[in-house]
Amino acid sequence: MKLDDLGTRICIMGPSNSGKSTLAEAIGRARGLEVVHLDQLHHLPHTDWVPRPPEDFAALHDKAITGDRWVIDGNYSRLLPQRLKRATGFILLDVPTTTSLYRYIRRCWFERDRRGALEGGRDSVKWDMIRHIVVATRANRIRYRAMTAGISLPKMQIVTGGALAAFYRTNDLRR
Repeated sequence: MKLDDLGTRICIMGPSNSGKSTLAEAIGRARGLEVVHLDQLHHLPHTDWVPRPPEDFAALHDKAITGDRWVIDGNYSRLLPQRLKRATGFILLDVPTTTSLYRYIRRCWFERDRRGALEGGRDSVKWDMIRHIVVATRANRIRYRAMTAGISLPKMQIVTGGALAAFYRTNDLRR
């Protein structure tokens, strides 16, 4: 499937550190779509990932999906139904856990201006996040795959780093 088949309102989901934000930025630049990082809406800026009150996050989320041209990265399943009602396409990144773990360590230690980073925040390696990537992600993968099967939008699933690189090349996307 080509990127053009996904329309102008694209949802990207997948495990933590699977490359959602980087892909959203690349698609946004290439197609002139507003890029929305749900982590930035869910967490307070200038904090160490402190969540907003749920009603504040929901209001920001619902406002973001009113536009006609966007690409949104992030999971937050509680708000997924309204996001899917507005979406024209869906991408599930399902890269291996080792890839996600590597990306997490790399972003915390080496990337200062990472795509999708929290404004004024600084990523640091946290044991809770490592545990989430290694343990919780397994159950999330199963849930995301089942959920994706039930989505009637044009959709695609990318399951390897090589497939993701091919998607970038095929659609003339730049990281």
